Amino acid sequence: MKLKLFNKIKHGIVRRWERWQSNPPINRIDRYIARKFIGTYIFSILLIIAIVIVFDFNEKIDKLTTANKEFGISWGRIFTDYYLNTIPYFANLFSSLFVFISVIFFTSKLADRSEIIAMRSNGMSFRRILRPYIISALLIGLLNLALGSYVIPHSNKVRTDFENQYIKKRQITVVDNVQLQVDTGVIAFFSSFNIKTKSGTGFCLDKFKNKKLVSHLTALRIQYDTIAENRYQWRIINYNIRELRGMHEIISSGRELDTIITVEPQDLLYTRNQQETMTTPEISEYIDKQKMRGSANVSTFEVEYHQRFASAFAALILTIIGVSLSCEKRKGGMGLSLGLGLALSFGYILFQTISASFATSGGWPPMLAVWIPNIIFSVIAFMLFRRTPK
Repeated sequence: MKLKLFNKIKHGIVRRWERWQSNPPINRIDRYIARKFIGTYIFSILLIIAIVIVFDFNEKIDKLTTANKEFGISWGRIFTDYYLNTIPYFANLFSSLFVFISVIFFTSKLADRSEIIAMRSNGMSFRRILRPYIISALLIGLLNLALGSYVIPHSNKVRTDFENQYIKKRQITVVDNVQLQVDTGVIAFFSSFNIKTKSGTGFCLDKFKNKKLVSHLTALRIQYDTIAENRYQWRIINYNIRELRGMHEIISSGRELDTIITVEPQDLLYTRNQQETMTTPEISEYIDKQKMRGSANVSTFEVEYHQRFASAFAALILTIIGVSLSCEKRKGGMGLSLGLGLALSFGYILFQTISASFATSGGWPPMLAVWIPNIIFSVIAFMLFRRTPK
């Protein structure tokens, strides 16, 4: 019985191996299409980044020269800290557009040289021709997601810090009159806080229970403990505590007090486009903390969070649209396909920007607003796929 079962499994494996050898999932044509697709995409991205850097350098050359003389910043550091960290940002920004353009461009050339006709005449269906495109689009989408979630936020932080310090010269290190909810029924207030030294003055901490004040703490200074194991460790200096218990009041004071307050120095400062300098896990944690604190101003961060996943998925949708538009041989060449492709790609980017603004200022659910362009263009991709001659 065991021998029969073993032989049956063995014959099944042999048959599958022979079938795989006769019809492998990825053959030479697949590798050819994938190489052309990814190669055209990389070349297009590098070309547009080079153009952007040249124009940006031409625009900022006076300020960069001033930074070089005034702050002693070498041109090598300008290149590594600013321009080298600009490349991932623009590569991710233009990725969806150039995925579409790359597909339209080289697929139109395949159709113009009758290579797609040759594939179909050899029995390859349109769905089978799509396989290397989809695999390549998934690889590009996953790469963009990984870069956008972990690499680009760090690059953006280095780039914006350099820009604020040496080009715009408006680096913010001190914030005044900051009030926020750090826990349920716990309100913290900082009269002034220095981000660099991680210390503040004029600190108050109020605790409420059933909307009634039960504790009021005031301190002359407060210092964030950077070497403590707990990330929320603070040291309060010259403090007074008033505990309200019905008609009674207990007052205590002291020189120093180590305590846990669920807030970090970076939570006290909001800068423009701050969400672009945070990794995806950091954005998710920030959103959860702000919602716990009762803050309603997290739509910008939610849009950025969902947009990173939506942009990665867009590569697949735009690839299917691009192949469906350009796989037929036309008398006018690739001009019509390329023009229609550009119109659709710019329409997608415009629609994406408008829908995101509805989430930040119009009160739309961020996830719905971000994914609406993908949903609509998925329908367009399905319709074009169905109308493509089989």
